Amino acid sequence: MQDKTMDAFSEQTRKMFEPMRKMNSLMLNNMEKMTQYQLEAMKRYSQMGTERIRSATEINDAEGLRDFGTKQAEVMNELSQQMQEDARVMGEMSMQFKTEMEKLFSEAGQKMNEQATAAAKGEQPAKATSQSSRKS
Repeated sequence: MQDKTMDAFSEQTRKMFEPMRKMNSLMLNNMEKMTQYQLEAMKRYSQMGTERIRSATEINDAEGLRDFGTKQAEVMNELSQQMQEDARVMGEMSMQFKTEMEKLFSEAGQKMNEQATAAAKGEQPAKATSQSSRKS
């Protein structure tokens, strides 16, 4: 009897914490993906900056300065485009995470409704039985 009670309690506890475990897992996976992407973006930006600094140290004359200025405008345009692309990708990751969270909450809500319905149905026959025993 005690084993069945403990098993039932363990099962209920597992069911109760399952949605939270899934949510934590989803959040951790999302954090890892976004962090990895941000690290890669930072690496790209720092490489671009380092290349520009290297190019600046190689300026020897007015023609080199003019070429550097022209290249600088191109690099700034490239940087702007890269930042827009990174923002778009991060936005897509956020929307995917939002969709997955909504799905998780929907599934958890549905399971809770099913459990509540099952519990209510399980209680009704018990009440009817206790009422019929009182009448006797």
